[in-house]
Amino acid sequence: MTHLIAGNQITLLRNGVQYFPALEAAIDNARHEIHLQTYIYQNDEVGIRIGEALKRAAQRGVLVCLLLDGFGSKDLPKAYVRELEAVGVEVLFFRPKISPWTLRRNRLRRMHRKLAVIDGNSAFVGGINIIDDFDTPGHKPPRMDYAVQVQGPLLTTMRANAWVLWRRLCWANLHKIRLSGLHNRLHIEPAGSMRAAFVVRDNLWHRLDIEQAYLDAIAKAKTEIVIATAYFLPGLRFRRALRAAASRGVRVVVLLQGRVEYRLLDFASHALYSALLGQGIEIYEYHKSFMHCKVAVIDQHWATVGSSNIDPFSLLLAREANIVVADTGFATELREDLEQSMETGARRVTVDEWQHNHVVKRFVSWLIYGLVRLMMGVAGYSDRH
Repeated sequence: MTHLIAGNQITLLRNGVQYFPALEAAIDNARHEIHLQTYIYQNDEVGIRIGEALKRAAQRGVLVCLLLDGFGSKDLPKAYVRELEAVGVEVLFFRPKISPWTLRRNRLRRMHRKLAVIDGNSAFVGGINIIDDFDTPGHKPPRMDYAVQVQGPLLTTMRANAWVLWRRLCWANLHKIRLSGLHNRLHIEPAGSMRAAFVVRDNLWHRLDIEQAYLDAIAKAKTEIVIATAYFLPGLRFRRALRAAASRGVRVVVLLQGRVEYRLLDFASHALYSALLGQGIEIYEYHKSFMHCKVAVIDQHWATVGSSNIDPFSLLLAREANIVVADTGFATELREDLEQSMETGARRVTVDEWQHNHVVKRFVSWLIYGLVRLMMGVAGYSDRH
């Protein structure tokens, strides 16, 4: 059962045009400490802009902890990292890149979450990396994505989680641990009336927390489930939960990426279309631009925004972070935004079209699905999840 904390204000941020100015403003207002954890950090226009804000904070004495994934941020120039460190920004990498030719689990265990915690005033979590979402060569920008800004008592949990991971990486890398003025004396007053939870996935105590939060909410759904995710390859439990919801009369809608980015995952996801469509589950494919979001709304009251896709890599391997919000106003706002995206940028996949017009694609998708499942099996994971 997801533990919800009351007294929060959760603000929905759509795409980088809303997220990056809010993040930059929070960094510029920081007085004690900043934790920024991201899968991809690119030294493009956005990365440089956020980097300048981090440098300004470090120069005025703020403890700045920047944690990057060793694979997702492998292209970040070392010279730029040294530039950040020269003014006091502390930079660590989560797991250096492992050879792409190995199937060792460690290679797939990435830090995929996107989290920022600034003092006790503001935090951010979602699916948006530190990368210009208007820089999409050959495609119409921007990427479709979401994040949230959090204010209120939930920040205590979010800050503690950020600190734990940072401290572990410091120990592993023999990196000196600095403490800020907030250490052990953080007390955060209520900032609103929303109940929310910070839900993470790791490889120790919280291995199934994000998936379980989804399954609990799906099991209680009465009217509608709307899921929008870039990569969709759920295991058996998740598929059964969706089918059970549809069979009891719940409208189930899945909005997926219509533009191919990673062909293996794209084809593997298509292998599930026939079974889902046959159960009355609606599938929409978003073609207007790249879709990178990982969000859901259930019964226009429960909602989640975060970094976790619904695939084995997010639900079983990577470190992820989601926010769960139990608030009608927030859920309605997100639901209306998704509805508009489906109306203006997506195309519905029908049973007849899929069965009669995509024979070759269906055959290839099952071959690819089998290959992906084989790869996961070799890595030591079953189809159960």
